[in-house]
Amino acid sequence: MNTAAERLYEQGEAAQRASARLGRTSAETRNHALENIARALETEQGPVLEANAADYRDAETAGIDAAFLDRLLLNSDRLNGMAADVRSVASLPDPVGELIESFTLANGLEVEKRRTPLGVIASIYESRPNVTTDIVSLALKSGNACFLRGGKETLRSNLALVSLIHRAIGEAGLPTDAVQFVDDTDRELVDVILGMKQHINLLVPRGGTGLINFVAERAQMPVVTGGVGVCHTYVDRDADTEMAANIVYNAKVQRPTVCNAMDTVLVHSEAAARCLPEIAAQLNGAGVEMRCDHRALSILGPEGGLNLVPAQEEDFGQEFLALIASVRVVDSLDDALDHIETYGSGHSEAIITDDTAAAQRFLNEVDAAAVYHNTSTRFTDGAQFGLGAEVGISTQKFHARGPLGLRELTTYKWIVRGAGQVRE
Repeated sequence: MNTAAERLYEQGEAAQRASARLGRTSAETRNHALENIARALETEQGPVLEANAADYRDAETAGIDAAFLDRLLLNSDRLNGMAADVRSVASLPDPVGELIESFTLANGLEVEKRRTPLGVIASIYESRPNVTTDIVSLALKSGNACFLRGGKETLRSNLALVSLIHRAIGEAGLPTDAVQFVDDTDRELVDVILGMKQHINLLVPRGGTGLINFVAERAQMPVVTGGVGVCHTYVDRDADTEMAANIVYNAKVQRPTVCNAMDTVLVHSEAAARCLPEIAAQLNGAGVEMRCDHRALSILGPEGGLNLVPAQEEDFGQEFLALIASVRVVDSLDDALDHIETYGSGHSEAIITDDTAAAQRFLNEVDAAAVYHNTSTRFTDGAQFGLGAEVGISTQKFHARGPLGLRELTTYKWIVRGAGQVRE
């Protein structure tokens, strides 16, 4: 084993030891550590912003695309937002030791089911340095250590953040070994991490399809996958035109480079002539390229000055992460459901309609982590769901689905109290 791999195992062992100590700390101590992190993000921004500026310059010089650059960028407002998210996590009820259920058996045994930390939460992630503070805050609050490996493009930013975090949690009395960061960007070390099943209890990859599939196929420890979002908004025949246009605009434009941004608009044929022009006008005003099927093109027309492109088959089922949306006209709710089943990724899907029965059928039948009626897919987010933050968005069904918050970072144990009973 080479020196770099040995160092990873040393970090894993240190994280495991720290996780045992964390599980015995009080909620007050863990909350104090989170408050220290939040305050440092607000008052010690200089080194972080300087490091991020260097990362951003290198990424820009390398010709990395605008979506990636947007995810990489930190500024004072974003750091303040990260601090607010850390405080949101601190304000949540402590999950450690939470009573899930209790009952008494016929033989008098008293049985409880209580939450306990998982141990060490690892994440391999790419361009978003705010992921570092999200994972750290959730892990520490839930009594877990964390083992982090960010992308090479954000190395300086993450090292500055981790230095800040170590000082903050150390001052609160938590072990600094509870936050481990891999500062070697050698891709071969990812395989080493994926084999550290004795040191890592759960691994959550965050990034593109290639990274997520690679981790899911090779990891020897449990993995929660997700984050790839091919998200649809279906405008039903009974949709309110203004509402539909506003929601579609928000879902696509508010932040197009993230996984819960809308990729495809489906419009019922009976609503298309009424709704599509308003939807297209709003999207066009934001510079969205609309890749339309022939029916949508025939309604919007070539002479309207809109940014229209004939859709290709590969434009459906595509996560664009940019100001691009595919548009298709469908003849029924059934057609919309079939399209989503074929092309969706199980992330976030929405229906816009005033038809309660249609809405209920959509909510019941669409198989996704989050399903919406008359609102934007952009709400699929741990903070927006009241979870404070998230480690990631799970699109699988075991052991967690949707935003991974505090409770999703715990397991449970059975506690049984008796008065001398023995099994016959």
